[in-house]
Amino acid sequence: MGFSQIGAESAWRTCNTRSVQDAAAAQGVQLVYDNAEQKQENQIKAIRSFIAYQVDVIVFVPIVTDGWDNVLQEARDAGIPVLVTDRKIEVADPSLYAGFIGTDSLKEGRNAGQFVLDTFSEKRKRFEQTKEPITIVELFGTEGSSVANGRAEGFREVLASHPEFQIIYSKSGDFLRSKGYELAVEFLDMYEDIDVIFSHNDGMTLGAIEAMEERGIRPGKDIVIVTIDAQQAAIDALREGKVNCVIECNPKTGPEIIRLAERLAAGQYIPRLQYVHEEVFYETDDLSLIEPRGY
Repeated sequence: MGFSQIGAESAWRTCNTRSVQDAAAAQGVQLVYDNAEQKQENQIKAIRSFIAYQVDVIVFVPIVTDGWDNVLQEARDAGIPVLVTDRKIEVADPSLYAGFIGTDSLKEGRNAGQFVLDTFSEKRKRFEQTKEPITIVELFGTEGSSVANGRAEGFREVLASHPEFQIIYSKSGDFLRSKGYELAVEFLDMYEDIDVIFSHNDGMTLGAIEAMEERGIRPGKDIVIVTIDAQQAAIDALREGKVNCVIECNPKTGPEIIRLAERLAAGQYIPRLQYVHEEVFYETDDLSLIEPRGY
């Protein structure tokens, strides 16, 4: 099985890679692994090398949504089925790949929006009199990735009919902690009154928390923080009151990926779309019940 991963930009991504590698080893599946280092051209090159190597199945995490038609046609011409995981793609002919397994990013965004809606119920009631908006900063993931687009879309969908909420700032931090810090320095300079930070992943969140604390701003208290991934560091921040809601994005998809790959190699049918189970953790939960995350 050829496996093209987008990189190793976070603890989440490292865990995701390890999950696939461990599951392949457990099932005796020979894995040809490539780290694309956040570049689509590297992924395309890797997929072409998998085709040349004549692997039985190709699995890849697409860094962006578009630009895969030609290389997937090459895989089809070689008779090699392709499984897409974690992030979705858009191609003119959807039959170029066998199926998708991963996260429901639209649902993650909706969960974030619903938490914000519920958290500010009192301030929402006062909006008619005060006309004081509830201001939101969004730390956007990688531009062009299905995960970032889905999280943004789901979040806005829930808040669309509520004019009291205003997204005053939205910029890409590429899912990187360092960029989360840089963006936070920028938006904290630009705005004095911020009610909510909605971050597309924990890495950017942790960077933003660092920038806030340097300025004496109390994360989770002065500004409500909603984050996605559920890394151990984010759960720890939730326990410390520095984050208010953590939405899980489950990286441990390896066993199911290998199961699906084995079916494809045997010429069997797989589901077109398969989402993994994910939880939402709130500051009001009994957080002692959350098991160690492993990432």
